[in-house]
Amino acid sequence: MTPNAQIIVTGAAGFIGSCLVGYLNEKGFRQITIVDDFSHPEKAPNLEGKFFRQQIERDQFFDWLSTERPAVDFIFHIGARTDTTEFDYSIHERLNVVYSQKIWNYCVKNQVPLVYASSAATYGNGELGYEDDHETPFRLKPLNPYGISKNEFDKWALNNPAQPPFWAGLKFFNVYGPGEYHKGRMASVIFHAFNQIHQNGEVKLFRSHKEGFKDGEQLRDFVYVKDILKVCDWLMEHRPQSGLYNLGTGKARSFIDLVKATYAGLDKEPRIQFIDMPEDIRSTYQYFTEADMSKLHKAGYAGTFYSLEDGVEDYVRNYLAGHLYY
Repeated sequence: MTPNAQIIVTGAAGFIGSCLVGYLNEKGFRQITIVDDFSHPEKAPNLEGKFFRQQIERDQFFDWLSTERPAVDFIFHIGARTDTTEFDYSIHERLNVVYSQKIWNYCVKNQVPLVYASSAATYGNGELGYEDDHETPFRLKPLNPYGISKNEFDKWALNNPAQPPFWAGLKFFNVYGPGEYHKGRMASVIFHAFNQIHQNGEVKLFRSHKEGFKDGEQLRDFVYVKDILKVCDWLMEHRPQSGLYNLGTGKARSFIDLVKATYAGLDKEPRIQFIDMPEDIRSTYQYFTEADMSKLHKAGYAGTFYSLEDGVEDYVRNYLAGHLYY
């Protein structure tokens, strides 16, 4: 892609989307149209210092496409309703399914390549494993409306005979990194751990409510946002076979490991207190996630991923400690 390529990024004021805009800037791209709900002032700092051509409100996006008929070379559809504690499925359906279908149809009609954000939440409790093949989505049982909506769109995309010239649905695992200050309860555990250490010197982790898992030893595939950005860029440039792709590190780590890494980034000794898990998430809580990354590697991606320790150290020392953005 040349630096003059016309790129659209949805969810551009959010965590991953704003980092992607910054990364594209670093690669020389300036002709970027950003799309989001810009009515949330707490997101505004995510875009400070970033270069883009114009910003379009999320609800006006399709009217703008129809009226302006812009030349578009690539779309990164990162925007979504990501709140796993929002149980009104109609909200997720409108923003994560119907909205995504409209973007897909635009890409088909105008022959625009598309990368969109799916989620590891589609895998539910993991009983069917974490392989990103194209048969499993039709058997998955996600644990919450957010995961259901993401899986419904994945299934719709796989079943659709009309497809963009290239597409990839990225099943993001537990992403952390700069730009999540606005996310509140849905921010990464690293973000919350950092704040708890500063406030009272110790970190609270959920007790295990599942046999076979000790307190704090629930396992997640934590992936640094900088690795997400490299993969997005690689997909735009190389366009392997279209389809779903896991995006994690391929290595599950415990929450205790994560908290120890956060303390290490602050040069402090760990202090951990275990608390009961809230009732509203206890029945839908994932105790183990680990991306099978073989498909992306077989497609040709040769990049390495940050270890948990290296990623957390970079995040804590170079961003959280100074309340800095990507």
